[in-house]
Amino acid sequence: MTDIVVVESPSKAKTINKYLGDKYTVLASFGHVRDLPPKDGSVRPDDDFAMSWEADERGQKHMAAIAKAVKGAKTLYLATDPDREGEAISWHVRAMLEDKNALKGVNVLRVTFNEITKTAVKAAMAAPRELDQPLIEAYLARRALDYLVGFTLSPVLWRKLPGSKSAGRVQSVSLRLICEREAEIEVFKAREYWTVEGGFATPSGAPFAAKLTHYQGKKLDQFDLNNEAKALAAKAAVQAGAFEVSAVEKKRSKRNPPPPFITSTLQQEASRKLGFSSQQTMRTAQQLYEGVEIGGETVGLITYMRTDGVQLAKEAVLAMREQIKSEFGPDYLPGAPREYISKSKNAQEAHEAIRPTDITLVPARVAKMLSNDQARLYELIYKRALACQMQSAELDQTAVDLNDSKGQILRATGSVLAFDGFLKLYHEDQDDASDDDDARILPPINKGDAAKTNKVEATQHFTQPPPRYSEASLVKKMEELGIGRPST
Repeated sequence: MTDIVVVESPSKAKTINKYLGDKYTVLASFGHVRDLPPKDGSVRPDDDFAMSWEADERGQKHMAAIAKAVKGAKTLYLATDPDREGEAISWHVRAMLEDKNALKGVNVLRVTFNEITKTAVKAAMAAPRELDQPLIEAYLARRALDYLVGFTLSPVLWRKLPGSKSAGRVQSVSLRLICEREAEIEVFKAREYWTVEGGFATPSGAPFAAKLTHYQGKKLDQFDLNNEAKALAAKAAVQAGAFEVSAVEKKRSKRNPPPPFITSTLQQEASRKLGFSSQQTMRTAQQLYEGVEIGGETVGLITYMRTDGVQLAKEAVLAMREQIKSEFGPDYLPGAPREYISKSKNAQEAHEAIRPTDITLVPARVAKMLSNDQARLYELIYKRALACQMQSAELDQTAVDLNDSKGQILRATGSVLAFDGFLKLYHEDQDDASDDDDARILPPINKGDAAKTNKVEATQHFTQPPPRYSEASLVKKMEELGIGRPST
């Protein structure tokens, strides 16, 4: 009789079954097999928070098949996902099998793996453990809280606002964030301000732009030029001035690569770069994790996608460094591997960051075997992971001050990419990306050079209200406040 392995999904079962061979039968629970029924008394706070579980018809059907297969087996391996939800599914499966008296003489063990590859699965099967009771209790506390909040508040919400969604521990707090931001927008009053910018030329005739920073000997604050009359007076003063270069400051700065993806940053970046919703991102990542057919073999392409840890396995880092050296050359490889530490206050860091399981499977090589969404997300994960171990980018930053004899000072800033480093592979997007003066390239210019004034413009501006949350920025705010977990 073969031993039994239980996982969540049929696709995961299919992949693992190929790795383990005929000695094992791999079955799927098809997700959670039972839940708290939506009725009064499912969680009883006065009875030490006792909980009553029910399996629907689908859950009963799948558990009946598992119970039938388990009878006569020597060992049952519970190989659900390596997180709290996975531990909970394993606990439910064991409890329901015990209720069916299907585990007599059967040894029940738990195995976890962070990636679905032959090496990882076989290593996990060789090192089983018991179910993690503290993790199960964490799940029970969360589920009880979800029920008590949702079951208590949702009926009130439906009465007051017919057709509304249900209340919940995470979504209600998220809704408050959205409402608070909307209130900020409604009360926002725009303030007017002006800037003055001049177009100049070096002695050789090369053009460059500079902004007025000091007027009549006084440093300008944002709202000092708060109407057209003041702005035009400052513009006239610049037009009348004879400017020369009073200072040239040059410095080289480094820009380090961002850390590898965790769940929240993957959702944010997929939203910005790919236009994916959080749900679409996680659904596609699940497919990449569970495995796709490549060369006649099912291969899990990425590590587990529900994680808040930014650390990477040493062997993965070594493989990345080899790939960087091979693909980009030794100049793009830092002297030592980069290590990352989570900034999140409640990060569990139980799992690795999200990375490719095999860094030699470059996006171009596997794209034809993936759907369009899978290929785009895999490329994003691949590039971010590889970039995190690449050399820093180096920029030469320059600031040029122009003075006249009457107290006007203008400043021109710019930068030149001296060495692209990780930027050769990956650019991180920002929600609040805006025009950056430092991105300008300045022509060669020296202290004491005369600067010919070509054109001066005064530009009107108004302060902007805080932006409404995008899906990416809402996920980021929730992460900052410690709302929800990777699984939510």
